[in-house]
Amino acid sequence: MTKPILNIADVQLQPRPATFAATGPAAERFDARMGMIAPLIGAQKLGYNLTAVPPGKRAFPFHNHRVNEEMFFIIEGQGEVRIGDAVYPVRPGDIIACPAGGKETAHQIINTGTAELKYLAVSTKLSPELAEYPDSGKFGILAEYPADSDGQPRVFRFVGRENLSIDYWDGE
Repeated sequence: MTKPILNIADVQLQPRPATFAATGPAAERFDARMGMIAPLIGAQKLGYNLTAVPPGKRAFPFHNHRVNEEMFFIIEGQGEVRIGDAVYPVRPGDIIACPAGGKETAHQIINTGTAELKYLAVSTKLSPELAEYPDSGKFGILAEYPADSDGQPRVFRFVGRENLSIDYWDGE
């Protein structure tokens, strides 16, 4: 069994993989280094990661989850969190609840300080998941499947806009 304990000081922060790195104009507003924790300690039904956001940046677009719930614990730095139409200041020791729901539960943590903002993110891992992005009118579907015969994880990911949908019978 994997050792079920990991000190947060031992979490290795890594740049996002190229497939998830912000590009073009989005790179001016989005950046983060992340350290995945859950697989290292054997977690199965919850995901954990340590996220570090540079000053003036956000890790993710404003979004809500229709299935999974998230919780964030601010470790260091200053910032704010958008939740629905409200904005709240955040500082070390703050705990943020982001339950599943519609755009009223959409959330985004922004580093408004002059130093790196670090937080622990915890989330349920129910699949499939539907995320919505109210600022850009997008949605995303994510499904995780059991590993293939080589032990590689299998994931389905689709991001689109509802108005670009095709007919159910298209191509049949």
